[in-house]
Amino acid sequence: MKITVIAKPKKKKEFVEQITPTHYVVSVKEPAEQGRANYAIIQALAKYFAVSPSEIEIVSGHTNKIKTFEIPDHFKTFEPVPHQKKLF
Repeated sequence: MKITVIAKPKKKKEFVEQITPTHYVVSVKEPAEQGRANYAIIQALAKYFAVSPSEIEIVSGHTNKIKTFEIPDHFKTFEPVPHQKKLF
């Protein structure tokens, strides 16, 4: 399943918020330098979807704030709580 993520690097709070079934906002503390924010976003999504980070892949948007990720297909029926989920 492909999801679209709006990345918010270098923020004080870390969270994953579902906007629609395929659109998310991910806020991380890491800056957007040398792929650190991308790594943190993958870690946050892995924790949110309860999968291994190696199962999540960036399809497009490596250097953009709007990114596309590939999540394993068995999460098509995944329904999290409708409000934001704090990670830490």
